[in-house]
Amino acid sequence: MPEQPAQPPRPARPYEPEGAVAGTGMGGGMDLAASEAGTLERGPGEGPQGPQGSRSPRDKPRSLGSDAWRDLRRNPVFLLSALVICFLVLIAVWPSLIAPGNPLSCDLARAQDGPSAGHPFGFDGQGCDVYTRTVHGARASVTVGVCATVGVALLGSVLGALGGFFGGAWDAVLSRVTDIFFAIPVVLGGLVLLSVVTSNTVWPVVGFIVLLGWPQIYRIARGSVITAKQYDYVQAARALGASDTRILLRHIAPNAVAPVIVVATIALGTYIALEATLSYLGVGLKPPSVSWGIDISAASPYVRNAPHALLWPAGALAVTVLAFIMLGDAVRDALDPKLR
Repeated sequence: MPEQPAQPPRPARPYEPEGAVAGTGMGGGMDLAASEAGTLERGPGEGPQGPQGSRSPRDKPRSLGSDAWRDLRRNPVFLLSALVICFLVLIAVWPSLIAPGNPLSCDLARAQDGPSAGHPFGFDGQGCDVYTRTVHGARASVTVGVCATVGVALLGSVLGALGGFFGGAWDAVLSRVTDIFFAIPVVLGGLVLLSVVTSNTVWPVVGFIVLLGWPQIYRIARGSVITAKQYDYVQAARALGASDTRILLRHIAPNAVAPVIVVATIALGTYIALEATLSYLGVGLKPPSVSWGIDISAASPYVRNAPHALLWPAGALAVTVLAFIMLGDAVRDALDPKLR
């Protein structure tokens, strides 16, 4: 049988990426859509917006804090209250910026005089410039409010986190202790505890507020921690072998701190009002300290003859307390996911 001639080898077809050309069954080919072809032309490290890492900032996921800050910047209540608070902090740190006079310099010959040139608020019953004393009185009130809030938030948050996370006998003891402190009237407790203190500084008042104020933050922090430790990501971290300290600090605390911040911000204004109340009753700050509560107490007997001496320190106190309460309400609305 004659041998058949060998057929020449078929030319090699050029490499075609898988899926770039679909066979039609008739020896032809069908092009892909332009979008799919463009996808094949891009390298493995490129996405729809170009190389990896060149994503627009708007495409990045936002955290709860960034969302809250975005909402706060658009809230006129927050902007107004923050502006007032910044001004109060400025005059508390540097009162001589707008009131260069001495708040302890008094002239009895001008007692109860009304406003005059260089003295827009008039004089009190001792002949002291009401404007100067009102400006300098912001330092004591803001110092007491900020320091007391920091102390209350730290003590209450730490104890509340430990009680809510570990539970058991530790939580039971702390809960009963908070019940005892809640049963103590704040003003009455201040009259009893501060009446034996002779210091003219703000620290006895700060210590008293921290002593009676931490149970409120304790309950808020305890409830937040109990809720947060039941989430799935906490159970997953525990299953992966994370320690209790790491779980509490890295996974639970960041998600349980928002209610504490809201309550502490609102309570700051309350603590300023409490300091003024105790100073008005004579057990808080004492002369020669300068405080709005002291000025209100000194001007009360002369309210008919010199109402301006009572109006300005009382108005400054009311504006300060209102500003912090409005700030706390704005922060609460921004951090509440139910309002989104």
